Amino acid sequence: MKFKKHIFICTNERTNGKESCGEACGMDLVREFQQQLGAHGLRTSVRAQKSGCLDVCSSGPALVVYPEGVFYGHVTNEDVAEIVASHIANDKIVDRLRLKF
Repeated sequence: MKFKKHIFICTNERTNGKESCGEACGMDLVREFQQQLGAHGLRTSVRAQKSGCLDVCSSGPALVVYPEGVFYGHVTNEDVAEIVASHIANDKIVDRLRLKF
């Protein structure tokens, strides 16, 4: 496996004013994840990238971390450092942001 973890951040933009994560917000999160991964020396083992719809629009901005399949919702740029330090670097899920199905 090339990457230990993979972070998919929704950048889907829905039409007709329907609720969505949105490209602008999603790309801001992608950039923040990439910056935080670099700061933690994780850029070669963890990939953060944009994705299409994750089908949790009402909980956006949203992302999913694999291989665990953990979904996070209502994520802001300020939450990214915590997700990287806790979940990505130390395998401790950030429960306050986790979406439970």
